[in-house]
Amino acid sequence: MNFEAVIGLEIHVQLNSPTKMFCDCPNRPADPPNLNTCPTCLWLPGALPVFSRNVLEKAILLCLSLNCEIQATSAFDQKVYYYPDLPKGFQLSQFHKPLSKNGWLDIVTGEAETRRLRIRKIHMEEDVARLVHETEDHKQISLVDFNRAGAPLVEIVTEPDMHSSYDAMEFLKALRRQMRYSGSSQCSMEQGTMRVDANISLRPEKSEEFNTKVEVKNMNSIRNVGDAIDYEIARQKDSKEKGGEIVLHTRLWDPDKKITSPMRGKFEGPCIPDPAVSTIVITEGYVNEIKARLPEMPDKKITRFIQQYGLTEQEASLISSELDLSLYFEDTVKKGASPRTVVHWLTSTMTSCIRERGLSWSDLPVSAENFANLLGMLERNEITSKATKKVLSVMFDTDKTPETIVKELDLKQVSDINELEALVEKLLSGNHDAVESLKKGNEKVMDFLVGQAMRESKGRANPRIIAEIIAGKIK
Repeated sequence: MNFEAVIGLEIHVQLNSPTKMFCDCPNRPADPPNLNTCPTCLWLPGALPVFSRNVLEKAILLCLSLNCEIQATSAFDQKVYYYPDLPKGFQLSQFHKPLSKNGWLDIVTGEAETRRLRIRKIHMEEDVARLVHETEDHKQISLVDFNRAGAPLVEIVTEPDMHSSYDAMEFLKALRRQMRYSGSSQCSMEQGTMRVDANISLRPEKSEEFNTKVEVKNMNSIRNVGDAIDYEIARQKDSKEKGGEIVLHTRLWDPDKKITSPMRGKFEGPCIPDPAVSTIVITEGYVNEIKARLPEMPDKKITRFIQQYGLTEQEASLISSELDLSLYFEDTVKKGASPRTVVHWLTSTMTSCIRERGLSWSDLPVSAENFANLLGMLERNEITSKATKKVLSVMFDTDKTPETIVKELDLKQVSDINELEALVEKLLSGNHDAVESLKKGNEKVMDFLVGQAMRESKGRANPRIIAEIIAGKIK
């Protein structure tokens, strides 16, 4: 029997508000343990939560970036369960009245078709504390770090519209891009500000039924999500073919062994309305005010870049993948650089320099003006591509202008005809066999001779002019 996978995702995203959700403690979970705490986030008796307006605005921005409908009223519930990282016995979450519903994102499938994947709801909730497991005097102990307790989260719950690991991974890439554009979250799975659970079930192909699902929790990279889904589809298929029964439960993904393993039975604690946090009432005017803060979103930016700058769809998509990258691209073009040249250098050498230094587009040390001036020197044939790479690398590590670096390193390209003709004369007189081969039509020899000229000039000769002079002299 052929099976079809049915997949839905639950994505927890930490908002980048300056404070926690219900108190004024800094929202910095990575600080030294228990540095950012107060009676509210320590859940001491008598401490009352006060909901943050900034958190609400960040959450609404995120929801709008995912095409969700903001609900006129939403409210917090007490999600009751008992665990060491939740000593008060409940988590404040929006179960009955979520902040938003009915969102969507479009992805391009493996068959190059555009498909819309629906988002059922997005609700806000506080994060819990973090358990730290250590060894003391040869004994295993567990400590609690409350820095994360009360950190603001949203949970994004999709409809079960995905049918492959590819669908899920493309959805997460699009989701991450949209949320980063909104400015509401860093969405870094590696740093823990975005965590993904996947619900996976199988059904006979062309069937519309929903069968028992298995949840795989807390995956920390998009690649891990894809691998876990593929493994779980294969595991469930094998079980069904052997007559086994799929039982509702939660599993964990082991990225080293590339397997899922049972964690626990699926548990849903009761959710009761919380009396301490007031109902949130949101007007249409307030939503429109926040919507006006959203930047131009990726899909519109891609279309504009194609029309305005003559980029291909692939180039426009690459440049629009990060908001800071797209802004830097436009700033550089406005300073006079050719759009296609900027795209080439941004997506190749510039990206390599950033990765080598562990930087991001938001903290780029090279100004758009200096980058444009460097590319202008290249386009005017004042420096070679090799020299451009060298200058760019130096620019990352100093505050010198490209003109200063070119002068200090003596990288200016030699384009003087008399000087280059003398170089070619010397080159041809010492390579008689290569010259004869070129005269007989062996075009590959031209590359060899130009390469020899570049070597002789220490990379400073203009290769285009060198080739023109060689071609003229062997006629």
